[in-house]
Amino acid sequence: MENVCWWKGKLEIPKEGSFITLNPDKSITVPNNPIIPFIVGDGIGPEITPEMIKVVNAAVEKVYGNSKKIYWVEVLAGDKAEENGLDRMPKETLELLKQSIVSIKGPLGTPVGKGGKSLNAILRQSMDFYSAIRPVFYMGQPSPIPNPERVNVTVFRENSDDVYMAIEYMPKTEGAAKVRKFFIEEMGVSEYALPEDVGITVKPMSEYKTKRHVRKAFRYALENGKKHIAVVGKGNIMKATEGAFINWAFEVAEEDEFKGKIITEGEPGEGQARIYKVITDQMLMQLVLKPEYYDVIITQNLNGDYISDLASALVGGPGYVPSGNIGDGYALFESTHGTANDIAGKQIANPLSIILSGAMMLEYLGWKEAGNIIYQAVKSVINEGKGTPDIASGFRKMGKEATELSTSQFGDEIANKIKNL
Repeated sequence: MENVCWWKGKLEIPKEGSFITLNPDKSITVPNNPIIPFIVGDGIGPEITPEMIKVVNAAVEKVYGNSKKIYWVEVLAGDKAEENGLDRMPKETLELLKQSIVSIKGPLGTPVGKGGKSLNAILRQSMDFYSAIRPVFYMGQPSPIPNPERVNVTVFRENSDDVYMAIEYMPKTEGAAKVRKFFIEEMGVSEYALPEDVGITVKPMSEYKTKRHVRKAFRYALENGKKHIAVVGKGNIMKATEGAFINWAFEVAEEDEFKGKIITEGEPGEGQARIYKVITDQMLMQLVLKPEYYDVIITQNLNGDYISDLASALVGGPGYVPSGNIGDGYALFESTHGTANDIAGKQIANPLSIILSGAMMLEYLGWKEAGNIIYQAVKSVINEGKGTPDIASGFRKMGKEATELSTSQFGDEIANKIKNL
């Protein structure tokens, strides 16, 4: 792949490429030759990430010929950075990701027992990627539920608030004792609620962070013709946080940009969408029983973790689902699953999550025709019963014939399908 600058002891910027620019209104201007950094990732990352590049290149060439081309730049993070004598998240990686505006990565692990902050958390906070967006849809793969074609929902998980801010005080520490004392003596909280051996996690949730996230979800719904939006939280219990989140979402619906377009009752008409308040446990139940009921789910960071994983499970698991972390212009797309170290190096890993994230990235660039052709090719290959061992095994369990392919063979099959569409 002549348009890929792999790491060769230093960071190399292709002279043929140009950087995406961030406009004053936080929109982006994409040249015909954008520079896109990528992080290969840990575990199965070195096997699946090249397949994404192969498939995305094939789609761009198929749709645009020589008029458009991505120039890929490998940046290091995680295990590969350590192997090259660098920090697990090198400063120059973060700098180039910010300069490039849009990037993509494979799975990154956090070593057990070494401490240190999650690399995924560092990346998400580095450019304030405040919305984690996960479209979940069925493409014909083996699924654990009947009629999985009913599943077509996009989960908007708030990415910059909630318990993930890691404001925590471990049990029997000085910090926990101080916080406990303050709540009991200054705020009138009972000692029953805060025993001496209590651990305390703070759950921050703000109006500003909530509303910018909700606006992004509303715009997505209106731009893509989505009609039914669930605003989810356990607001009946956590009134000051998740309850406030839901109320703030309904306030956004009254803003000039959305008034008359985001409605709270009645059947939505042309150019409209309706929002509903849904308690978290009800949402989890409805996803299993009636997954077709909602088109978009807007929720907090922690609940978004649960909900997006359950939604993914309905179509076979996170290996079939793309993901994007998006802020004000800046965007980082990624594989949804983990590093799967137990199968690393065996050429049996399913690359679909990062391939579909590549398609999602193309849509974000405004190259929607190229993104769509990837979706078409993936569906076509799967419907032919072809895939990595996990896909083939799933089909066989359903009594269907299947062709088992290696990771690279599966990528080749999708890329060739694109060329022949």
